[in-house]
Amino acid sequence: MHSMDENAAALASVIGGRVRHERQSRRWTLDHLAEAAGVSRRMLVNVEQGVANPSVGTLLRISDALGVGLPALVDIPRPKPIKVTRRSEGAVLWTGQAGGRGVLMTGTEPPDVVELWDWSLGPGDQHLSGTHTQGTKELLQVQEGSITLEVGDQVVTLDAGDAVAFPGDVPHSYANSTGRTARFSLAVFDPGAPSAPGSAPGSAPGSTSGSTSGSAPGSAVLDG
Repeated sequence: MHSMDENAAALASVIGGRVRHERQSRRWTLDHLAEAAGVSRRMLVNVEQGVANPSVGTLLRISDALGVGLPALVDIPRPKPIKVTRRSEGAVLWTGQAGGRGVLMTGTEPPDVVELWDWSLGPGDQHLSGTHTQGTKELLQVQEGSITLEVGDQVVTLDAGDAVAFPGDVPHSYANSTGRTARFSLAVFDPGAPSAPGSAPGSAPGSTSGSTSGSAPGSAVLDG
């Protein structure tokens, strides 16, 4: 252990906090981690308290024991950048015969995926959606016009301002039987979604729309 200057002390504090977090998340005792890493308990206590300036070899032994890379221990936490999608930048993943569109505006990464869609249905447009992953939930609010939502054997008509919550793990569909374009926002929560790329909404099992399915970067697993 060596004396530390101000920068080293700040880094030691970051390392200590990360080691403690990783150890506690595994419900390991200090003795357990010390034994697994092959370092003394006293050294480990000093590391977690941020009062030690451990060697690279010691940090490697600790990171290996925890199953995390060395960079993860020494990386100073930074605020995660926000991701902004401008109005014209959404991925158009469905188009209807009457001009409707299903646009994926933004979403989170697996395993628990949340997607936010901007949908429009032209007069007569209909989108039939297959059964999604078990546990999938959807939230919908009509912004303009009127749509008919069918979920399993239930059918409901929604007007502008109306909102509904429903399971996405049963067959469901959206239709516009009026003479004017309808628009709605759709949020989809898919717990434990796979991270495999290339599964576009229009090609989801059991999904038929009677329309063309657009292809765009960032295609999502779900299509509402």
